Amino acid sequence: MNRPTTRGAGGRFAVVSLFIALATVVFGAGPVPAADAGSWWEPTARPAPDSQINVTGAPFKGTTADGKVRGFVDAHNHLMSNEGFGGRMICGQTFSEGGAPEALKDCPEHYPDGSGALFEHLTGGDNGKHDPVGWPTFKDWPANNSLSHQQNYYAWVERAWRGGQRVLVNDLVTNGLICSLLPRDRGCDEMDAIRLEARKSYELQDYVDRMYGGPGKGWFRIVTDSAQARSVIEQGKLAVVLGVETSEPFGCKMILDIAQCSQADIDKGLDELYSLGVRSMFLCHKFDNALCGVRFDSGTTGVAVNIGQFLSTGTFWATEKCAGAQHDNPIGLATVLPALAEKLPAGVSVPSYASDARCNTRGLTRLGEHALKGMMQRGMMLELDHMSVKAAGRALDILEAEEYPGVISSHSWMDLDWTERVYKLGGFVAEYMHGAEGFIGEAGQKAELRKKYGVGLGYGTDMNGVGGWPGPVGADAPNAVKYPFKSFDGGSVLDRQVTGQRTWDLNLDGAAHNGLVPDWIEQIRLTPGGPGVVGELANGAESYLTTWKSTEKHETGVNIAAGQPTSASTSEWWNPFVNYSPGRALDGDTGTRWASEWSDDQWWQVDLGSERRVGRVTLDWERAYARAYRIELSDDGSTWRTAWSTDSGDGGYDTAEFPSQSARYLRVHGAGRATGWGYSLYEVKVTRS
Repeated sequence: MNRPTTRGAGGRFAVVSLFIALATVVFGAGPVPAADAGSWWEPTARPAPDSQINVTGAPFKGTTADGKVRGFVDAHNHLMSNEGFGGRMICGQTFSEGGAPEALKDCPEHYPDGSGALFEHLTGGDNGKHDPVGWPTFKDWPANNSLSHQQNYYAWVERAWRGGQRVLVNDLVTNGLICSLLPRDRGCDEMDAIRLEARKSYELQDYVDRMYGGPGKGWFRIVTDSAQARSVIEQGKLAVVLGVETSEPFGCKMILDIAQCSQADIDKGLDELYSLGVRSMFLCHKFDNALCGVRFDSGTTGVAVNIGQFLSTGTFWATEKCAGAQHDNPIGLATVLPALAEKLPAGVSVPSYASDARCNTRGLTRLGEHALKGMMQRGMMLELDHMSVKAAGRALDILEAEEYPGVISSHSWMDLDWTERVYKLGGFVAEYMHGAEGFIGEAGQKAELRKKYGVGLGYGTDMNGVGGWPGPVGADAPNAVKYPFKSFDGGSVLDRQVTGQRTWDLNLDGAAHNGLVPDWIEQIRLTPGGPGVVGELANGAESYLTTWKSTEKHETGVNIAAGQPTSASTSEWWNPFVNYSPGRALDGDTGTRWASEWSDDQWWQVDLGSERRVGRVTLDWERAYARAYRIELSDDGSTWRTAWSTDSGDGGYDTAEFPSQSARYLRVHGAGRATGWGYSLYEVKVTRS
């Protein structure tokens, strides 16, 4: 990788180096008749000239004998990220009325010889220069290691569908800070970019429909509920789900630890996203925000993202020793790219971090909890990837307390030790699009869990997500794809993909664009251990829809203690301006709490008003939590029996479950404090089971 030698390159290099390391992980003529217009899967017209699909045979339709759909799930893709980041990070469009010649053009600053494309140089996609010409030659792009060129041209997405993909999650994505460092055609407001990408996604649906004769006739179908998705897949078409992956959703960034949004902003934002058709989302991405802390990046990238975090929020990442086995990624050393540190204000330097402090101190904030609960109220699915383990753990606690199945890990950015917690809830897991051997290896780590829970597997290509994709293995590799090959179901035949004058071969080119995903899956099949993995991938669509349907059907349990009289052994009284009375733990406001005096034997109690069936109690502890405590029940308020107890409480969200039984009174009885303070509860929820 060569440093540019143009005028002012030193300063530009520092800026772009920061952007690169940040962005690397953020992630013709008129229509002519189609060749086979009599087949439902072929359009009546395409732009001309245009890309070829190079697939023959009918896409599979319907369900299996037991009523299940088949097909692959790309759980993490970015069809429209060329519209994000100011419009000039990803060069080329997903579609255009003029077809590939009009859509697949390089960014203006890349002409005439690529020497002005600093981002492309520094990411390794070229060697200081590249041919910016797309159609018809495509000499240098798209490529598996080119991070700034369109990989999701609609015809390539079509080939992935024809090769067996039946669900695609289109994550609307951007980053305001990265946008500010780039040439751009528009502003950097993240929510404006999300709105634009959503609109362009619907325009793509209309574009495909016009090829097939009118509204609803195309293969690209944006779906907003699981039944609609299932119907689309049964027709043999592609169900497209809208998601969101951005750093400042609803404007919820943080500046000097001060949130820049409110609960009202979150509610309004969630309503807007839902109305746009968004059904899954990340609450944080790359930079800590007002909702949650992030899972760190490592190495050089970690340094750059940490500096970006400071430039965006005014604070660097802060670490602590992890409370459990899970941990965030290690942060890179500040000395890796000293040029990046020069972008910081005078006197400010990247902090050093203890090697045994691997966890972000920032977890899920109270605003983040409000956003998560708002998503649950709307039947939306939470993306765990990119959350710090502290934030992800708290989110899982909340989801488990409500038995809410809508949780997804879509591209290998969650601590894998939590996979079973996701599966227990009914959630869905997909792996990043590694090379065939790496993908099979990661799949093998959790194969027994998938068998235990009877679930399929997904992949997250992260196309247009600036991440890097599997490289070429060579024509003589043991698992080299032999063209033409059959799709996994045996119903279609795929040959090398051709666009213009360029023919792509996975063995020689690697996974250069979305159209080569079927070839990659064939390479997995040809790799030791691969046939079984392909079988699990073919069950991915059914598993994803099962998670989605369960999410839609979920009903939050009614808190039978709400509004009932409360009492306590003691209440903290030292601050006359703050009310810590026992009723604060049942007022529905997580900003208030009951707090006891500072001694071990303390209790909080609720009168349910009459005998009720009780089988589950959820406690939202403040930092002053109980190490040892018990849930007690009583029929008369004087004689108590223990229904559940623990001596290893860990604070946060605790859920006590026990055989359902009748009682009028319920008591949380503290026997041993975990801190020097007393006991303090934000909220208590009591349900039948």
